[in-house]
Amino acid sequence: MARRIESGLIWLLCVMPLLILAGQGLTDGLTANPVEYVLRALGVWALRFLCVTLAIGLIARFGLWRRAMVYRRRIGLWAFAYVCLHLTTYILVDQALDWPGIVKDIVKRPYITIGMAAFILLIPLAVTSVNKVRRAMRPRHWLWLHRLVYLIAVLGVVHYYLLVKADHRDPILYGVVILALLGVRLIPRRRGAIK
Repeated sequence: MARRIESGLIWLLCVMPLLILAGQGLTDGLTANPVEYVLRALGVWALRFLCVTLAIGLIARFGLWRRAMVYRRRIGLWAFAYVCLHLTTYILVDQALDWPGIVKDIVKRPYITIGMAAFILLIPLAVTSVNKVRRAMRPRHWLWLHRLVYLIAVLGVVHYYLLVKADHRDPILYGVVILALLGVRLIPRRRGAIK
């Protein structure tokens, strides 16, 4: 029973940003530029969930909450869902399916190029998170593939940094957090290094 409640709370926390955005939309709280606001919010939440997935591995390996690993895949898939919503909002709402304009954006704007690269790299991670696919893969290959999350997190921060025109404090903060989460993995432990 306790685990069901814990699992339900994790699910609720993951869906909460969408509920908040929906509430803001219903009460005209999406600022003067709602499309940009929603785009930014979805992207930032995707980055936050990526940070949480990186942190969960460390929390479990240091013995602070070993059961957290049960939720890492779920939260990682939520990160992918928020990235998909971020991209869908850009394509459908911001660009109104203007494919030539979208292609031009991808080629000419580095932050969009980097964001698209991060999205493409996330796809195989999401696909191989399915139990059936994971079992079909060799464990070593699956592990190496899922280490792409480190690169994806860095690309996410660079995408955010290049997107922001003036105040870079938030993307720099996320960059520091991600570098710290990756750096801690270099600290050796008794039975080998942290993966």
